[in-house]
Amino acid sequence: MNDVVIKRALLSVSDKTGLVELGQALSGRGVELVSTGGTAGALRDAGLAVRDVSELTGFPEMMDGRVKTLHPKVHGGLLAVRDNPEHAAAMEAHAIGAIDLVVVNLYPFEATWQRGANRDEMIENIDIGGPSMVRSAAKNHAFVTILTDPADYPALLAQLDDRDGSTGFDFRKAMAAKAFGATAAYDAMIARWFTTVDQPEKFPARRTMTSNLVTTLRYGENPHQQAALYTAGGPFGAGIAQARQLQGKELSYNNYNDANAALELAAEFAGQDPVVVIVKHANPCGVAQRASLVEAWHEALACDSVSAFGGIVATNVPLDGPTAAAICEIFTEVVIAPGADEAAIAAFSAKKNLRLLLVDQLPDPRRAGLTATVIAGGVLVQDRDNGHIDPQDLKVVSKRQPSEQELKDCLFAWTVAKHVKSNAIVYARYGATAGIGAGQMNRRDSSRIAAAKAEEAAQTHGWEQSRAVGSAVASDAFFPFADGLLAAAEAGATAVIQPGGSIRDEEVIAAADAAGLAMIFTGMRHFRH
Repeated sequence: MNDVVIKRALLSVSDKTGLVELGQALSGRGVELVSTGGTAGALRDAGLAVRDVSELTGFPEMMDGRVKTLHPKVHGGLLAVRDNPEHAAAMEAHAIGAIDLVVVNLYPFEATWQRGANRDEMIENIDIGGPSMVRSAAKNHAFVTILTDPADYPALLAQLDDRDGSTGFDFRKAMAAKAFGATAAYDAMIARWFTTVDQPEKFPARRTMTSNLVTTLRYGENPHQQAALYTAGGPFGAGIAQARQLQGKELSYNNYNDANAALELAAEFAGQDPVVVIVKHANPCGVAQRASLVEAWHEALACDSVSAFGGIVATNVPLDGPTAAAICEIFTEVVIAPGADEAAIAAFSAKKNLRLLLVDQLPDPRRAGLTATVIAGGVLVQDRDNGHIDPQDLKVVSKRQPSEQELKDCLFAWTVAKHVKSNAIVYARYGATAGIGAGQMNRRDSSRIAAAKAEEAAQTHGWEQSRAVGSAVASDAFFPFADGLLAAAEAGATAVIQPGGSIRDEEVIAAADAAGLAMIFTGMRHFRH
């Protein structure tokens, strides 16, 4: 494909970033500027000569600006295949001039949605003429250059400088691809608003989603896999993707995944006493809540100091100097928190490879939304697991009532278990995890692994007994048999919290009573696969 000289440009933008500078650069190269409405006004205010679209078409803008560029003299000038004799003859017969460059960005539908505009304003921010021009120009990229992003203005001007006022085919092709992406995302956003807000349908017949590239990553879960980070378009709560990285190496796919798991669990304790979460391979390996953050760190680390090596740390309160110094005593990949004081930042700066991430606020664990998992041939979509239990909804099913401390430990263990891969078993005592069993094929093995972790921690630290003794144990789903419960009792647990609902509940309750355990049913499970 040949280079195309830019002689006439049509500019119509909502985002006027860089508009005047672009107009000046084009005009200085002898390019005729054609424009509409506020864009034309901004260019004229800068002293540039601009031809109105209405002068080009012979029709005035009408219907409050809804109709201005939908005209053959615009779209004919965009869509004509210029080396096609029939197209050239039609242009000459109808006095249609070629348009070589289109610079368009669309009405701010997403921003209007995010600020909570009413329905009438939302409808008025559905752009019609803009997407039509973008699609026409992008389709005919063999002859027309289309720009939809102010960030591409410098690249356009570089093309014109390097090619004597022309653009190359590869550049036009790349801009066309970006343009179709912009209109597709725009239409998807509108469709999503109509289906999820205007007339709520959780699972519409066609599910449209948009996402924006933040960065490519070094690789995916493994070096042979490529990966990238995207943020979702439209109103979404902020989280790990919006975190500010203060120091450290580039984040990997696994870093993001693990940091997200840690942050989501820390967020469960927003507004409470300091909590430290240590995560390894998307599973918590230590969680503790204490009066001070540094105490919480030491207690979380004590649960499984082996797994914590090379782990991810998240907190529910801003980091302080003593805690940062303690964290730096072991190898840690990522630390994420809602803020950090100067002493903490200074302590971490000595560990140049450690990634320090700060978020403006913790994500709301009760926020609504959907999650999606890609499977072969399709996508599974479901509500986020934002389910919570209230203490008044708990049902004590054992003969023995839990003590006040056992109830607190049950609720703490239950909160952590929600974030452990199923089958999940969590032992907790005095607001700290004693042992965690994750991702086993049966609940008994998870229970035994958690107990073994607690015993190993006792041996490592020289404690007289395992912290599983006197602990509460949480199971993310019901015990299908009594064996998992009995394994917890053998480890020394004195209280159990689980969803209930098994056909063998009576057998399990009887086993709890025989072991002297207090047992609570929540009526809600938290599978996490």
